[in-house]
Amino acid sequence: MPNADGNSNSDNLPVSGDFLRSAFQSMLRARILENKLSSLYKAGKIVGGVYLGKGQEAISSCLGTALIQGKDCYAPLIRDQAGRTAFGEPMIDCTRTYLGSVEGPMKGRDGNIHRGRPEMGMPAMISHLGAQVPLIAGMLFAKRLKGTLEGCVGATSVGDGATSTGAFHEGLNLAAVEKLPMVVVVANNQFAYSTPNSRQFACADLTDRAKGYGIGGFSVDGTDLLACAQVVSNAVKLAREGGGPQMVVAQLLRLGGHGEHDDGSYVPASAKGGHYGRDCIDVAIRQMVDGDYATAEEISTWQEEYSDEVQRAVAQAQQEAVPDPYRENWTALSTKFPLSVS
Repeated sequence: MPNADGNSNSDNLPVSGDFLRSAFQSMLRARILENKLSSLYKAGKIVGGVYLGKGQEAISSCLGTALIQGKDCYAPLIRDQAGRTAFGEPMIDCTRTYLGSVEGPMKGRDGNIHRGRPEMGMPAMISHLGAQVPLIAGMLFAKRLKGTLEGCVGATSVGDGATSTGAFHEGLNLAAVEKLPMVVVVANNQFAYSTPNSRQFACADLTDRAKGYGIGGFSVDGTDLLACAQVVSNAVKLAREGGGPQMVVAQLLRLGGHGEHDDGSYVPASAKGGHYGRDCIDVAIRQMVDGDYATAEEISTWQEEYSDEVQRAVAQAQQEAVPDPYRENWTALSTKFPLSVS
């Protein structure tokens, strides 16, 4: 896959079978979990929106798999359940948040997708598109000031629409100037909600923007697990070894609406029936079996195991208490002494 300078040094990067098995398992777990969330939403069991990563699991899981939990930092976006899973987020964190349990990471206080575990290097998600690019840049710069940046990588995932925001530009520009070890994955799902690429940007390809920032840029077929593993692994390696920021643009299609409330009727049939309209899970299953990375029997067993895991996580979250508005302390920040108003 060519980078912003026309090089193709990612093509020769070997990807281990263990990496592919791990990434694929995260894809499966995320898809089975999100299918259940969709059913709960349609049954009226979830308050608020449900946003699924169907069609984006390959690129997302590869990014999460390439990172090192406890060392790196990762800011996932709304369609990154596969990446969250690969980075080590417990499934119960997701079900507790969607079902409003006080035992969840946000204690039932926040929206369904705004969860995080800052102590494990995963900040809570910010809805404002592009805002997590400067956030990760800031986290990396803070590590530099503390003397703990060596060997670390910070990563985030955004959509094509986020690349048109000021936050994206400012964050990436800072990271480029400071040569921070950051990887930004752009999931170009062809629509910013319902706005097509043709109304978002005029450049031929979003990787062209990497040239302007003076950073590495790669384009990859986001429906192809093997290609995603190769390109993302290479981008993370380059960043970790001092190559500065890297941007990976994954070409894919969101296989559904913006959220479960949206029927996606604005997506033309030609796009749905085109190459990027194929399901990355189906592609990955063929690749895993054909490449002898896993057998069909193993995959079937994993699907059963993950279905049971999802059922247990949902059942546990449903049995837990939700916030009591009359007793809940909604204070976000506290100080040792009362604040003076004088």
